[in-house]
Amino acid sequence: MPNDNTTAKPRFSAPTVRFAPSPNGLLHVGHARSAMLNRSFANAHDGTFLLRIEDIDTTRARPEFEAAIMEDLAWLGIEWPSPVRRQSDHFEEYQAALSELRKLGLLYPAFLSRAEISTKVSEIESSGQLWPRDPDGAPHYPGNDRTLSESARNRRISDGDAHAWRLDMQSVLNGLDTQLSWDEFGSGPADETGQINADPEAWGDVILARRDVPASYHLSVTLDDAFQTVTDVIRGEDLFAATSIHRLLQHLLGLPAPRYHHHSLVLDQDGRKLSKSDGATSIASLRQQGATLEDILAMAGLAPPD
Repeated sequence: MPNDNTTAKPRFSAPTVRFAPSPNGLLHVGHARSAMLNRSFANAHDGTFLLRIEDIDTTRARPEFEAAIMEDLAWLGIEWPSPVRRQSDHFEEYQAALSELRKLGLLYPAFLSRAEISTKVSEIESSGQLWPRDPDGAPHYPGNDRTLSESARNRRISDGDAHAWRLDMQSVLNGLDTQLSWDEFGSGPADETGQINADPEAWGDVILARRDVPASYHLSVTLDDAFQTVTDVIRGEDLFAATSIHRLLQHLLGLPAPRYHHHSLVLDQDGRKLSKSDGATSIASLRQQGATLEDILAMAGLAPPD
């Protein structure tokens, strides 16, 4: 096993973990690493390994990719119980959570397009003013839509104006009476373990739903983990910062907080994380070239199975 601290003793006698790929491409070696770390943790603690299909974006999800995911995981020797949770079967649950946040006055419709956001931020920065960006590098929302009256919002929505539902971060933070944190047992981006203080403000007014996608990754993954009683989230360190948003949503929606184990990533020769667009690193492609299970595990930085 790699040095990722994913063997930490679980808080629960029978932990539940999950591997949750999106069926918009083929699994690569980095996915193999994450799936095997989850499986190994579950096996070591007599827990349950769940497979979840994150197909919330129905325009990009393909059944052939879902079939390929299951074929690759079976080839890796991973088993999972049925039925498999598919996000596309649970839109009503995501909508119910959005409705709850709207009733609390914590969401607002944001009408600026990506192009308009880019233009507005460029204009601000060209004047010499620094504009905040979230941990993924995207600029915070620069619009003043949060100050629109309810009647103005409803009128624009009725007129068919495209919009996304954003979390009013300042209103949320003003109502917080506690410092949110999470239990971290992985490597994190800088070997951070123990109690990690959440910093949701760094994300600005995050999107929780779009007109064409009924729930964002942040909202759907938070709800899915709660609905599936996931006790330990084992995932790549590229999602370490996003945990701040997930902890915030858990707090707002009254959901339990799992433990987190963020593991190091498999990088390409240029030091970048692997992408599904790079077919050369897909498990299916490597298998076709004759790679063995031991070869894939070695590429993923994992020891061969016992």
